[in-house]
Amino acid sequence: MAKRDYYEVLGVEKGASADEIKKAYRKLAVKYHPDKNPGDKEAEEKFKEAAEAYSILSDPDKKAKYDQFGHAGVDGAGPDFSGGFGNLNDILNDLFGGAFGGGFGGFSGFGGGFGGNRGGQRQQRVYRGRDIRVRVKLTLEEIAKGVEKEISIEKSVPCTDCGGRGAKNSSDIKTCTACGGTGQVQRVVNSLFGQTVTYSTCQQCGGEGKIITNPCRTCGGSGLVRKRETIKVKIPAGVEAGMQLTIQGEGHAAKNNGINGDLLVVIEEQEHPDFKREGNNLYYTKIISLPEAILGAEVEIPCIDGPRKIKIDAGTQSGTVTRISGKGLPTVNGYGGTGDLYVKIAVWIPKRLDKEDKAVIESLRDKDAFKPNPTKEDKSFFEKLKDWFD
Repeated sequence: MAKRDYYEVLGVEKGASADEIKKAYRKLAVKYHPDKNPGDKEAEEKFKEAAEAYSILSDPDKKAKYDQFGHAGVDGAGPDFSGGFGNLNDILNDLFGGAFGGGFGGFSGFGGGFGGNRGGQRQQRVYRGRDIRVRVKLTLEEIAKGVEKEISIEKSVPCTDCGGRGAKNSSDIKTCTACGGTGQVQRVVNSLFGQTVTYSTCQQCGGEGKIITNPCRTCGGSGLVRKRETIKVKIPAGVEAGMQLTIQGEGHAAKNNGINGDLLVVIEEQEHPDFKREGNNLYYTKIISLPEAILGAEVEIPCIDGPRKIKIDAGTQSGTVTRISGKGLPTVNGYGGTGDLYVKIAVWIPKRLDKEDKAVIESLRDKDAFKPNPTKEDKSFFEKLKDWFD
């Protein structure tokens, strides 16, 4: 089962701060810890999932690898639960800086103690721009060495005429009179049980708390304009088709000079005329003649870094596989070394023969050396052929 995005697991945006990530995790840790949910396997799995996400996103180095390479960059870097889940009080004390020295029973009402917007208080809204997804086709040769690609994209950028404000002059941005700049309007309802106060987004300013009275003519008040840019992207060696690289901050700009979205580069792999790829290993089929198979020979095969010669032993059977170590592709994170090149030998049997050739073959028909007489090792070899690729 594919892992969920770590940001999605914690319920935070990609641009979330360390404090926001920690705050999101502590809520999930309290909610799903096995101490609070004895025997609940679903809660246990959610706790593990949240702990794994936090262990990656709370570590700057792991987070940077995850942001660029996704799960492939941090495989095996999550927490180890072989020794149990840890005491819930210890987890909470660590997350809250030791502020809660007592037992868990002291957390009554915990769920309402964090987050939220208290009655009418204005919280500065920070916008995030949309991500841009592009596809880049690579050859095996480019994948083997890594490559820098130039990618042309059209995206939203801050308007230079107004500095992204939406108005040329600061005096053209007024406080909303409907909500007093809070971005919310208050409604009081009287009932038999007393007054109930609710808050909703101000319709006049759309929750901004401010209104532009004289919008910038260039951007129409949005603070953003469209622009085509060429971005250089360094693609590491060993990437695979479907892998996504994240270039932070190169997506669409956000309104009110918020956080830029990301550029998501999806890898596509061009089909190679000679090689078949499986993971970091490469597979190649070398066709040799019948005399070469019988007598042995030295033949040339292609490799990613240039051709090389290999020896064909006398009596080589069609389907024989030779492994050439280290001639495959590197792993994307560099931890798994380099794959191998597997060369499968196929013996060419001619379909058309002239009279002279037929006479030669006929003369060999009754020779003992040409009558099938497989040894135990030969039979084992032929059985293995059933498991090989076409």
